[in-house]
Amino acid sequence: MAVNSNRREFLGTALAGAAFLGSSWRPAAAQQETIKIGILHSLSGTMAISETTLKDVMLMLVEEQNKKGGVLGRKLEAVVVDPASNWPLFAEKARELITKDKVAACFGCWTSVSRKSVLPVFKELDNILFYPVQYEGEESERNVFYTGAAPNQQAIPAVDYLAKEEKVERWVLAGTDYVYPRTTNKILEAYLKSKGVKPDDIMINYTPFGHSDWQTIVSDIKKFGSAGKKTAVVSTINGDANVPFYKELGNQGIKATDIPVVAFSVGEEELAGIDTKPLVGHLAAWNYFESIDTPENKAFIKQWQAFTKNPKRVTNDPMEAHYIGFNMWVKAVEKAKSTDPDKVIDALPGIEAPNLTGGTSKMLPNHHITKPVFIGEIKDDGQFDVVWKTDGLVAGDAWSKELEGSRDLIGDWVDKKCGNFNVKTNKCGGGA
Repeated sequence: MAVNSNRREFLGTALAGAAFLGSSWRPAAAQQETIKIGILHSLSGTMAISETTLKDVMLMLVEEQNKKGGVLGRKLEAVVVDPASNWPLFAEKARELITKDKVAACFGCWTSVSRKSVLPVFKELDNILFYPVQYEGEESERNVFYTGAAPNQQAIPAVDYLAKEEKVERWVLAGTDYVYPRTTNKILEAYLKSKGVKPDDIMINYTPFGHSDWQTIVSDIKKFGSAGKKTAVVSTINGDANVPFYKELGNQGIKATDIPVVAFSVGEEELAGIDTKPLVGHLAAWNYFESIDTPENKAFIKQWQAFTKNPKRVTNDPMEAHYIGFNMWVKAVEKAKSTDPDKVIDALPGIEAPNLTGGTSKMLPNHHITKPVFIGEIKDDGQFDVVWKTDGLVAGDAWSKELEGSRDLIGDWVDKKCGNFNVKTNKCGGGA
């Protein structure tokens, strides 16, 4: 009996102690519970050429943050999935990350079709997507933060540069056949016509993902450029199709001095896999280049090459966008004192984080950020020589002023709590 009495006494004491500690008491293992971050990038298929490096930079950023003690006293854990350049699979993998892995936020997608695929999932399950790639605009969603460029931060400045500095009068708008190139070219076509460019001086062409036979198309471009007017190609070609496209330009002897190409989806990573000598002088418009000489960028490149154990591994613009977005997320979590998506979403507008080109980017109420714009010429080593840049940072426009149904819309998730608020009708929903 004495033994049972002692056991009851011990249990009573233990239960009383647990009650005293209340909810603040947690096992040591639970106290060390990680904060999970989803990484949603194609590691196979046509987009792997561009997206694999974004997975790698996210792993580096998570590792670096953990060296600083993590966030809110907890370590971060990256959960990596491969949607394999399969757009419906992006939605499945996003749902898996949120419901099964319980991630606090996701960093991912490249193509707009992949972003459009996952969007309903993030809205339904109320999670956060940081999207790091230039895109067509025409969107401002509560659950998405757009750290890549909107058209007014890349496409429009690039066209302005070509018209003013290169005296371009004829335009080839060449893209991969999906939403980003089609919408961007719709914006650019309207913009060019507003500047007096005639319809006959605009050629538009689309090709499938992974397109490899460019001989006929490049020949058509060459013919279009032989009409006696300075001609340029504005390229929204995405993924590994860029490799044979640029090779065919070289094969047909199209030099930058004849028909310059300005690309919106070709950076250091894509050029690393091809012979760049025939491409010297062709252009790209981005908000970051590896060649930009700032202490912040030098430190980032050094850290990246040490992390990958590869002194030749290049950096690029979407990597910087993830760098900015990740640091903004960390600051917002610390500001909200929570990883709860609703609280973090409310905390993000107004958050500032250094970029790698010497400035500070800010998250705007429309969930886009401020960014500088650079035009770079391809060099024979696969790097870019910056030939033009904006005086300061440009605020990303969610809605294009060039399109009839968009020019009166703004995104404002702070005051209006609306992604498509019509400033003329003072109504949310975009319509009249």
